[in-house]
Amino acid sequence: MNQMTIHQGDLARVREDSAIREQAGRAAEDKAMLRAAADLTRDLNTPAPLIYWADLLGSAVLGYAALAAALLSPVTWEAVAAGIIAVLALYRAGSFIHEVTHIKHSQLPGFRTAWNLIIGVPVLAPSFLYEGVHNLHHAKTRYGTAEDPEYLPLALMKPWTLPLFLVAAVLAPVALLFRFAVLAPLSLLSPKLRTLVVGRYSGLQINPRFRRRAPEGDLKQRWLLQEAACSVWAITLIGLAVTGIIPLREFLIILAIASGVMFLNQVRTLVAHLWENDGEQMSVTAQYLDSVNVPPPATLPALWAPVGLRYHALHHLLPGVPYHNLGEAHRRLNAALGEDSSFHVTNHRGLMPLVGRLARSTLGR
Repeated sequence: MNQMTIHQGDLARVREDSAIREQAGRAAEDKAMLRAAADLTRDLNTPAPLIYWADLLGSAVLGYAALAAALLSPVTWEAVAAGIIAVLALYRAGSFIHEVTHIKHSQLPGFRTAWNLIIGVPVLAPSFLYEGVHNLHHAKTRYGTAEDPEYLPLALMKPWTLPLFLVAAVLAPVALLFRFAVLAPLSLLSPKLRTLVVGRYSGLQINPRFRRRAPEGDLKQRWLLQEAACSVWAITLIGLAVTGIIPLREFLIILAIASGVMFLNQVRTLVAHLWENDGEQMSVTAQYLDSVNVPPPATLPALWAPVGLRYHALHHLLPGVPYHNLGEAHRRLNAALGEDSSFHVTNHRGLMPLVGRLARSTLGR
């Protein structure tokens, strides 16, 4: 009886918070917060090349070294530990795709190319899958609508959607292999298939209704180069596995670690927002309130939300601030804005309370 009362109380709070956010979406912006966010962080917009390069290269070296250890070790706890380290390190290195999408490349020359060579192509998640897609998620008039490729109203959907959302990530490496080894080459022979591949299978998106447009300008050339490299690599991997040059055990370990990376990213995505918008356009303040920060003293977000992703709500306010400065930006705003500011509403304690909140919200449907 007590447990049921608690759950009902949680559901009531979730519904009350949703009503507040819905009202905020129609109301005026929190101008004091928006002004402070702009004024107090003007000096934080420049990326530090040394931090970017050291972090990416260090994470990649650790990840690939741990992957090699997992492949070469017998099935022991050491191999399992190596696999976990590989997942965490490669996940961190892969998370730089978010920075690649946002940074001014004139300030970090060569970084996008290096990231694709080191991570994007090897894991079959090149930057063209994100560039031209993620920026739509930040468009003021698109966020939370049917035109947002990275939004689903998960809190308003049925409970079974959450496990399905996570299972899809586990299967993503196999889907990417098929996309690049089979669909990409065949689409060169069929304009109809090419339209399908570009529109539905060329973006790291979660909204099944979203359809991507064909690339233009500089992105088109990058897209074709990256797609060709990934196709050659995917066909090579499958060929090596089929011929036994890569033994089945090692091939399955590679897929398992890739699935672990995708799964961890999907868990992080699951709590990046509260997912409570029903498709209506939202004010910037409402978009911020629908997003999540998990600041210190929590320590585990450094693993499951690396490269600044623990400050996802703040990132929606300040998309131009590089990841290594988001912590300082958060400290400044946290100190400057009073307790009645919308800024503090998005700060949460950790992963499990957020997952629990989302799960209880779906159970109320």
